[in-house]
Amino acid sequence: MKTHISPFHLALPVYNLNECRIFYRDILGCEEGRSSDHWVDFNFFGHQLVIHYKPKSEDAIHTNPVDGKDVPVPHFGVVLPWDVFNSFAENLKNKNITFVIEPYIRFEGLVGEQATMFFYDPSGNALEFKAFKDINQLFAK
Repeated sequence: MKTHISPFHLALPVYNLNECRIFYRDILGCEEGRSSDHWVDFNFFGHQLVIHYKPKSEDAIHTNPVDGKDVPVPHFGVVLPWDVFNSFAENLKNKNITFVIEPYIRFEGLVGEQATMFFYDPSGNALEFKAFKDINQLFAK
């Protein structure tokens, strides 16, 4: 069954609006849209991401083990085209992003083969970017 992909809307809490504005705009390359003193809209790879100011809290970071790595929960991100993933990862490395999980390949040679990487924004929101060798296997079991 073919599905139409609609843009999602995601609102994130950030404790330093300016630092996160620079991160999403200048590091990730997201076009900035509307804004106020308390929030900023971004075109996040065709989706609407809004960062909202919220005072810093001391919530502990939670992780779950996946492939022997500590995957941060919650996290969000985008599935990139396979040929874009490596150049995007290199661009992040050149901008001195500290990876929680360095770019690597999961399920190599198997159904669902994918490249993935994890990192945090300046307010501690976890992001995962991935790419599937065969995008038709996005939901394959």
